[in-house]
Amino acid sequence: MIRIHFTADDLARVRFAPRPSPVPELHAALMMLGAPHEELLFGRWRSRLMRNLPRAAEPLADLAPGGVAPTFLDVLGDTPDEGFALIRATRREAVQAGLKQSYGRRPPPPWIRALHSGDAGAWRTLGRAQRAAHETVLAPVWPQVEDLHRAEFTRHAMAVAERGLGAALTGLAPGSRLRDGVWEWSLPGIPGVREIRLAGRGLILRPTFHWRRGPLLQDRPDHPVALAYPAGQGLPLVPDERGAPDDPLAGVLGHTRLALLRSLDEARTTTGLARRIGVSNATASTHASALRAAGLITTTRTGRSVRHTRTALAELLLTSGAADG
Repeated sequence: MIRIHFTADDLARVRFAPRPSPVPELHAALMMLGAPHEELLFGRWRSRLMRNLPRAAEPLADLAPGGVAPTFLDVLGDTPDEGFALIRATRREAVQAGLKQSYGRRPPPPWIRALHSGDAGAWRTLGRAQRAAHETVLAPVWPQVEDLHRAEFTRHAMAVAERGLGAALTGLAPGSRLRDGVWEWSLPGIPGVREIRLAGRGLILRPTFHWRRGPLLQDRPDHPVALAYPAGQGLPLVPDERGAPDDPLAGVLGHTRLALLRSLDEARTTTGLARRIGVSNATASTHASALRAAGLITTTRTGRSVRHTRTALAELLLTSGAADG
């Protein structure tokens, strides 16, 4: 159970995050990626992401050996760069305390030991890992996250206006109750009671769309408490791949891969592909790799530049698809 204690000042300082924060949403997705539960709904989602995660993201697994990330990673920020910068600006003592909590008596990997001592190279490793994970896991679905957050923001505002703050809070957590200034939230399967005293700091509510379990709390001294609660339909987000709804090839390749294939009416670089279809370089590279493995494109390298072209099989598929349509 979680029990959040409000003062009168705290009730006046309850806020709903006006926009989603990429870094907490990324960490929720990564925790869901590593969790063994919800296999029926999330099994294929996990398999897809595990196949596509670049090696640069692998160090992130070392940060949460027990499935719980250190608290210094719990930052907000409106953009990935802002969130990553807030992590980098964490006081050294807080970083060391978080790593010690994660590892306890277990020996950490060398790069974690270096991060504990403030090594600049270890921080660069962490930054590369976070950006690689963001590009693969979150960037492709970020427009959906923004749309869902706007809908959740509107729903909460209407609940406050129509039924009051107390009803709006308990509506976020079915089965919870607000009584005598204490919001109680029972968590099946999680023993013990966690007491959170706001003491005038206020509360920030933030929906998360990649997490299916209990609330995720950020409780730092002299900061408002931030509570991320599971929202949305409870299904894994997949990229909103736009394209012709009646195109039979889209059902096989997916709209983004089909758009990428069609954009190769001439040889293009990965950056050129990304700009042409409106995705990140990492997303374009991931889809190009899948098409190359299927024998639909070839890739040639000249110095640091790579150029992609369609194969004869791809030309045949596109011609047949146009004829069928």
